[in-house]
Amino acid sequence: MAGARANIVGHYILSFDYPGMNSETPSAPPPHTLVIASRESRLAMWQAEHVQCALHKLYPSCDVKILGITTRGDQILDRTLSKVGGKGLFVKELENALADGRADLAVHSLKDVPMELPPGFALSTVMEREDPRDAFVSNGYDSLAALPAGSVVGTSSLRREAMVRTRYPQLVVKPLRGNLDTRLGKLDRGDYAAIILAAAGLKRLGLEQRITAWLDPEDCLPAAGQGALGIEIRADRADLAAWLAPLHHEHTSLAVEAERMVSRALGGSCEVPLAAYAMWHDGALHLRGIVATPDGQRVLHAHASSPAATVAAALELGNEVAGQLVTQGALDIVRALSIASGKPADT
Repeated sequence: MAGARANIVGHYILSFDYPGMNSETPSAPPPHTLVIASRESRLAMWQAEHVQCALHKLYPSCDVKILGITTRGDQILDRTLSKVGGKGLFVKELENALADGRADLAVHSLKDVPMELPPGFALSTVMEREDPRDAFVSNGYDSLAALPAGSVVGTSSLRREAMVRTRYPQLVVKPLRGNLDTRLGKLDRGDYAAIILAAAGLKRLGLEQRITAWLDPEDCLPAAGQGALGIEIRADRADLAAWLAPLHHEHTSLAVEAERMVSRALGGSCEVPLAAYAMWHDGALHLRGIVATPDGQRVLHAHASSPAATVAAALELGNEVAGQLVTQGALDIVRALSIASGKPADT
């Protein structure tokens, strides 16, 4: 792995220095100034500062600034994302800053990026993935299985809700919104017996000690792109794409392309409990996909693998898994949930 030191733990790569950084820099003259648009939550700012440090390492003479922006997704905390507009609420204001020239690039958690970007924008760079798993966090219990019947579990995700309801129907699942510190604060106040969060965010903020147990992907399949950072730019910024190229991690990018293709092919959104996770093993990319009903009563599973050495092959792999899910009736679930939410189905 060029430009970084790493420890391999199972199939997860725990990286130090700057994940995915290639040793070579572009031959073009380095940039003088770059502005990163970021949400203002503590985790989002950590992610922006992570990219800022990586760019400083590549281009020591460049002045890399961060433009903090409060998005609608950060402002609306009393309703679930599926009821207020979905993941796009976290990126629209950042894209506006790219469009009007206030910023050059935006840093996102890829699981929060809609499957289709607006015209004129491009996801130029995918950095090496952190731990993609979900984390069980509780102050009184060591696992979901240990929670007494009727215990309240908090999660912001329909995907996680469906997985909990499928395996532990005796538990009560309630919405949990807010930034990471807010969610942990609600747990500490006793509003929930346990909450489920992305492990990557906790680890990035030095809060790994709050993790009571890691949820195995076999039990709680991650969301498409979970644990990976993506950098969005204007599509006409070829110069910027070249400057960012050393930060791109090809294996993570191909895995994420396959995962996002599953969701894209099914018209997946925040209204649909959908999971897609790809991992490399023995030179092949293994992709699993799940579509469920929110109550966990119906869960569809699919799996396929491929060498996936190109973007086209990764997309084909994603389409294959999506096709298996369609054969099992996934589009019926998608349509029913879209109708229930008052939005037309895209497929």
